[in-house]
Amino acid sequence: MIHRVHGARPSAPAPAPASRWYERELGWPTAGSDPVELLTGVAFDVIELPAVAGWAMLRRVPRTGPVAVEGAWMRLLVAPGSADELPGLLDWLEWGGVALDLGAIGAGGRITAPCPSRSWPPLLDAGAPGERCPQEAAVWLRPPDPKGEVEPTLPRTGFGGDGGAPDLVRLVNAAATECHRTRLMRARPLPRQRRAGKG
Repeated sequence: MIHRVHGARPSAPAPAPASRWYERELGWPTAGSDPVELLTGVAFDVIELPAVAGWAMLRRVPRTGPVAVEGAWMRLLVAPGSADELPGLLDWLEWGGVALDLGAIGAGGRITAPCPSRSWPPLLDAGAPGERCPQEAAVWLRPPDPKGEVEPTLPRTGFGGDGGAPDLVRLVNAAATECHRTRLMRARPLPRQRRAGKG
């Protein structure tokens, strides 16, 4: 049984330490508390691709904006508005009509906030729990730099911001190429399957 004092309103739950940190240090709006979610389309959009293709892409494009992984998916943070540009960019790069596991999350979307790690002291100093992340939790591969402005490091159309990130066209082309290669590798029969199919 819950006892309430007349005239008192129930208090809202306190925001999670990670939520407070994302909002205070980076200025990124959040929602929820378990797990904390980052709202897309405000400070950044997201390009999402299979992690297998993403790892190959990161070898080709060593400088990007922040990058996170959650389960089988890699998320590349890009400038706000980039999600709307993705279909046109793919057409322009002659990837239109090719089945790719490449998508974008923009205005009105959200992603799970990557789990802080012991290697990211600013977040831990802010009071976030230091325990290990669950195995399938979202984690930062390339975290945003809380000491500097994040927005200049986000890929955008034209040449990247002052943070040295690649332009969005190059990033999307590399991502599409690796997504296509990954699909072709999955479709290719293994040597044993090829021999079994002959006569």
